Amino acid sequence: MAKITMREAISQALMEEMDRDPAVFIMGEEVGVWGGTYAVTKGFYDKYGPDRIKDTPIAENAIIGGAIGAAMVGQRPVAELMTINFAFSAMDYIVNQAPKLRYMFGGQFMLPLVIRAVGGGGRQLGATHSQTPDAVFAHFPGLKVVSPGTPEDAKGLLKSAIRSNDPILFIEHATMYQVRGEVPEGEYTIPIGKSKIQREGSDLTIVTYCKGLELSMKAADELAKEGIQAEIVDLRTLRPLDMEPVLESFKKTNRAIVVEEGWKSYGVGAEIVSRIYEEAFDYVDAPIIRVAQKEVPLPYNRTLEQAALPQVHDIVTAAKEVLK
Repeated sequence: MAKITMREAISQALMEEMDRDPAVFIMGEEVGVWGGTYAVTKGFYDKYGPDRIKDTPIAENAIIGGAIGAAMVGQRPVAELMTINFAFSAMDYIVNQAPKLRYMFGGQFMLPLVIRAVGGGGRQLGATHSQTPDAVFAHFPGLKVVSPGTPEDAKGLLKSAIRSNDPILFIEHATMYQVRGEVPEGEYTIPIGKSKIQREGSDLTIVTYCKGLELSMKAADELAKEGIQAEIVDLRTLRPLDMEPVLESFKKTNRAIVVEEGWKSYGVGAEIVSRIYEEAFDYVDAPIIRVAQKEVPLPYNRTLEQAALPQVHDIVTAAKEVLK
């Protein structure tokens, strides 16, 4: 298999779906002539032209509102938000219109809408441009939330998202575009709403996704040097949430930690831990620990920013704690 970057995997998915279906088009800030803030759509404008690659004003309400309207009349828009932090400006459209329109109109139309948004910290972009509010969006039924942790998953899941008839928020981490991984050649898709065991282990379960997967894999390597075998479950999709691999792994190891970049309070980890206690309480051998971002607005200063974000050593420490 070819080894490519996350950026290349996402670009391939977009281009293959645009070639396959003329109803797919892209809209967003700087996606056209400039090729996107993160260069994901570089070259798309020259190939597909202004009718299918639409530069928009800096107006998130207009981007998502326009995309919803296009989806309602049979198009398949992929709306790009420069950062997920700007999604708050279009919150009504994202959580109060797109997820509910099909239900409120009795299924008279589909809503095949993908919103690509870049999230996460680590690039010194300041407190209002570095957030990981994934749990906020995953709270609302009707909106699917996908956040891949590998190039292979990014491509396969994005292709599935574009072919879906439901609104999907597709979250990409800002520091992962250069991450390389093997990606199958040729046509393939990955079902949305399926968690995956990314690493086998027997001593404890690490539940994570997106950037947390990269950190957890490195932590597992460190733990293995001390004879500790961690099993890693990658959620890949936050809504719908597939708990079956999580529970199967936990019933085998009886100990778990949850790793996320968002804040701990009311976060993804809180949901995972609650589900494990509800559905596998008899298998609990130790309190489940959450590894998350420090509960402060993310600092601009690099040293402070890194201190606030979860790191590999935080995961290693938490893993050893649950094994005491």
